Amino acid sequence: MTHPAHSYSTSPFALRGQERGASLIVVMLILIIVSILGVGGAQIAMMAERGSRNDRDMQLAWQAAEAALMDAEFDIHGPGTASRKVLFTDMHNTNDFVAGCGSSDNSKGLCALVESGKPAWLVVDFTSDATGAKTVPFGLFTGRTFAAGQTGVQPAKVPRYIVEPISDPLNRDKTFDKPPTYVYRVTAMGFGPRDDIQAVAQILYRD
Repeated sequence: MTHPAHSYSTSPFALRGQERGASLIVVMLILIIVSILGVGGAQIAMMAERGSRNDRDMQLAWQAAEAALMDAEFDIHGPGTASRKVLFTDMHNTNDFVAGCGSSDNSKGLCALVESGKPAWLVVDFTSDATGAKTVPFGLFTGRTFAAGQTGVQPAKVPRYIVEPISDPLNRDKTFDKPPTYVYRVTAMGFGPRDDIQAVAQILYRD
């Protein structure tokens, strides 16, 4: 006895349901990829912004340190406080330079040269702005002003410097009737918008 053949077919409604399910998966995958790309782009933009801000802050600190070097030149060469300027006259006298750096009156920031061990500029605390600090704040002996610690992007503190005498290597005259001459090593520290952002600059000054 033969049985009639049966044919099977899928309903159009079932096929459309399967297509909608596959489309949903594809759309979800695309959304995930777009989200990952968006998050990555945002992170890159934030890193670039942070890098630019750090560079700006360091440039501010460097400029402050350079301003302090210029102020030190005015301190040494004038115009400045007359009683302070006389200490540098003819660059022969080092009697007012103090071991460990002076902290008061005209000896403030004047550091005797260390013959061995770390030089003064590696030991002195440039961040201290106390009354007995051993560094010279910008304008103390020159009367010049420096904007700091105010509204806007400005250094958190005024820059500070010290001065050390070094025997002038160009002074070849070793006769006893002439005193030795010196050049001055000036070291300055400038600050960025935060006082933990610091830049150190140094020059040798010869009048």
